[in-house]
Amino acid sequence: MQNTLRFLFFFTLIFCSIPAPAQLLNDPASLKNVQNSLDKIYNYEFDEAQVFMDQVDKKYPNHPVSYILDSFVLFWKHLPIKDNPAKSKEYIHKLDQCLDAINKKFGKNSLDPEAVFYTMVARGYMAMMYNYKGEMMNAAGEGKKAYNAFVEGLKLINKNPEFYFTSGMYNYYVEVYPEEHPIVKPLLVFFKSGDKALGLKQIDNATKVGTITRAEANFYISHIYLKYESRPEKAVFYMDKLAGLYPRNPVFLMKNIESLLLSGKYDQAGKELTSLKKVNHGFYPVAWRTFQGLMDEKHEKNDASAQREYLLALKTPHDDQYTKEYHAMAYAGLARISARAGNKGKAKDYYKKCLGKAEYRSVIKEAKAYK
Repeated sequence: MQNTLRFLFFFTLIFCSIPAPAQLLNDPASLKNVQNSLDKIYNYEFDEAQVFMDQVDKKYPNHPVSYILDSFVLFWKHLPIKDNPAKSKEYIHKLDQCLDAINKKFGKNSLDPEAVFYTMVARGYMAMMYNYKGEMMNAAGEGKKAYNAFVEGLKLINKNPEFYFTSGMYNYYVEVYPEEHPIVKPLLVFFKSGDKALGLKQIDNATKVGTITRAEANFYISHIYLKYESRPEKAVFYMDKLAGLYPRNPVFLMKNIESLLLSGKYDQAGKELTSLKKVNHGFYPVAWRTFQGLMDEKHEKNDASAQREYLLALKTPHDDQYTKEYHAMAYAGLARISARAGNKGKAKDYYKKCLGKAEYRSVIKEAKAYK
């Protein structure tokens, strides 16, 4: 059930920034204000974002997009929001307000594209929150409703370029997810079939022709190349753009450094790592300690220093949503160091622990290959 819900939620968690193909997209000035709001939020300039959000709300009072933008601020400002009970409650309230606004504007169960879109957004984010809080029955209900709305949204790809992203994400993940979790295949029998190659092309297209979806498209296609395709050099192309556009966003900085390290671009990674080390709160320390271990091991060829950093990384808490893989990478690094030192038993033990955390195909392949 947990894996099935994660499959449903993945498509919906990334849609909070996309206004629907209705009034707003026919209003260039308001659309620009929405886009400016998102750019400011991505760059952690929340007060500046509010200025543009207020202009949207003034022209379109009680519009669903305003509640979505409010929830988006909460999501990024209190990342990871699931760990903050008060803000989590406020977040759910904003999404409830969005659903109420949809019903008032379009009527219940409306098939209007805008209504479908915001229903997908609100219910998808509620499902994600319930999932992380362990409320699986609530999550399952919201996830199914979000999926139904999402399928309706697939029909809009030829009407607006922003939907290249959503369609691409579906086409890719509906195929890759059962590959990773065969147990869910019977549960996906009624899902529309996808096409991984087409999905990648569509998401890439979204990074070029999308406006509001641009950042999400760049972020998630880089994630795909890191986790599933094992092509970190492709991820660099997209993450480097994001880090340049939003230099104050530590998540984008973190993922850019990861991409650079895994593609062997150590000099550039080292320069960026200096900035990330200044972020000493939240889940970022486990990231930069793991990255420093990789730098020491792969670039400096200093196993003693790398071992020290990896062990410190493993003592540093990770977040299941954002930094779990860094513990897997740290265990893999310790396994390689142990193997070079001739301690085969210890290397096997570290790789076993690595497999308990790893989700990246490249890391799993490395751990399973060690005999």
